[in-house]
Amino acid sequence: MIMDISDLKLLSLLQQNAKTSIQEMAAHISASTASVQRRLKSLRESGVIKKEAAILDQKKLGFGITAIVSVELERDRLDQINAFKQKAKQDGQVTNFYCIAGDADFVMIVVAKDIADYEKFTHRFFFADKNVRKFRTSIVVSTEKATLDLPL
Repeated sequence: MIMDISDLKLLSLLQQNAKTSIQEMAAHISASTASVQRRLKSLRESGVIKKEAAILDQKKLGFGITAIVSVELERDRLDQINAFKQKAKQDGQVTNFYCIAGDADFVMIVVAKDIADYEKFTHRFFFADKNVRKFRTSIVVSTEKATLDLPL
């Protein structure tokens, strides 16, 4: 999809606040509301806008622990790798999951209510999986920046 400066401005507005009204967007890019609606429809249909969601405060919802976990698998069998990937994608406590090149096979971000809850997660997710060679956990002490915004 070919995007112009108005599309980028719309995307920037949506990243800041997905509840921005069509009228406000139109005023910001000096366009009609119909034009903004067409642009947004095109951005959604092309997959540039993948999803519009609320960003929740995890601490207010009782998730006091964020862990960054690197994982090494025991074997390089495709079926076992795919099974691990599927397990991570389906687990609600895994908020981000990356296949990486480097010292580990995967890096994941995991949320938990407290240390005991994280320990239960590790037993269920890692220790019960014979294909996990090892995992390393770093507990987040403070979040200085966390965003899904892209630099447009």
